[in-house]
Amino acid sequence: MAEASKIVPVILSGGSGTRLWPVSRESFPKQFWPLISDRTMIQDTAARAIGPGFAPPMVVCNQEHRFLVAEQMRGIGIAGAQVVLEPVGRNSAPAILAAALLLAETDPDAVMWMMAADHAIADLSALAAALDAAVTAARAGRFVTFGMKPTAPETGYGYIEVGEAIAGLGAVHAVARFVEKPDAATAAQLVAGGTHLWNSGMFVFTARTLIDEMRAHAPEVIPPVQAAVSNRKTDLDFIRLDPAAFASGPNISLDYAVAERTDRAAVVPADIGWTDVGSWGALWELGAKDAGGNVALGDVLLEGAENCYVRSDGIVTAVVGLSDAVVVVTEDAVLAMHRDRAQDVKKVVDRLKAAKRQQAVAHNRVYRPWGFYESLILGERFQVKRIVVTPGEKLSLQKHFHRAEHWVVVNGSALVTRDSETLLVRENESIYLPLGCVHRLENPGRIPLTLIEVQSGAYLGEDDIVRIEDVYSRA
Repeated sequence: MAEASKIVPVILSGGSGTRLWPVSRESFPKQFWPLISDRTMIQDTAARAIGPGFAPPMVVCNQEHRFLVAEQMRGIGIAGAQVVLEPVGRNSAPAILAAALLLAETDPDAVMWMMAADHAIADLSALAAALDAAVTAARAGRFVTFGMKPTAPETGYGYIEVGEAIAGLGAVHAVARFVEKPDAATAAQLVAGGTHLWNSGMFVFTARTLIDEMRAHAPEVIPPVQAAVSNRKTDLDFIRLDPAAFASGPNISLDYAVAERTDRAAVVPADIGWTDVGSWGALWELGAKDAGGNVALGDVLLEGAENCYVRSDGIVTAVVGLSDAVVVVTEDAVLAMHRDRAQDVKKVVDRLKAAKRQQAVAHNRVYRPWGFYESLILGERFQVKRIVVTPGEKLSLQKHFHRAEHWVVVNGSALVTRDSETLLVRENESIYLPLGCVHRLENPGRIPLTLIEVQSGAYLGEDDIVRIEDVYSRA
């Protein structure tokens, strides 16, 4: 008998996590932050599927996050991860179908374990047992989801009504029906009845089963995704789906496209300490609390506070006499609210976006494949930045139409291209780059290169960059 193929973890990393603003933002969303453990959330997710029986993961992500994903996989020792780039967000059905079509090219019966990048699971041994049951059912042709045992009448989750046990598949049950996110009264009834579970959004199926069920129940999704996969390009270690084809497809979740329509739906009831970490209130529930029920992270002082979540990523933050509050401090924003209003953070982000405020979508520190930069001072016709370049990396060969730059090296050595010159600039030395000159910055050393950049000119926006050559294939 042929050996069963390995389980392929497929991690969907497309969300922006706006309910965890100001830490989570579009340019650096919650899955890339260490919110639960010392590892980031996407690293925790990938680590659940390391070892015998698992293939390297496939991660489907926003193309703007590709280097973050690759670096975070390397950070936990995962080699061979496939990173599939969505040119635009089209929800979970097109994303997972693209993964299935790619896998089906070599192994149509590959078992796919679909996971969100930003969920927390406390009981890994219980997860392993549930996964074993789900994989057995998937190899028997079932479209399997995990139903989480409810701990409260939560209105933010969908529910699954558990049907009869499926003969020969152990703890796996048929799905009687899926229930949309209910109101509070309905949620209380569902939990009290004992036959409904939270819908976790995790699925297990073979690539063949997913493609067949998509063709049967949501055939409109197939052609654009098939074209996007067929016309893909390989860029460095990334798989770029064809932008025009993928963008022409529908925006639809896997639940709506297949799960709620298929007659192959099955559910594995599980009690694994799962949460989707969808709010600051959820992080308070998960966090280690002091005697007053407070979760405090960073440079925080509490006096007479009770049941609060307080996080500071920078300056000292003192909270006095508050109860059930959330206070989150970053370098450029402060959030203070009652824990009961945790779902309303999105309204703040929407207002910031409407006002075109950068704080809605990006942090002051901006990560790039070569390192990062952050603005220190922004004034009339000038800006001061700190730039850090990883050893061996280099920026694009570029020029600007509206600004000149002055670089001062404060740590390491910089190899600088300036028009026809190539110069080595050492610590405490500087170089001037006049407006319009073609230039490049590279770190040839073995330690991070840190420099201070002083920009001057009529326009200092990041879109005043003309890339002539780029090792990272950016436009």
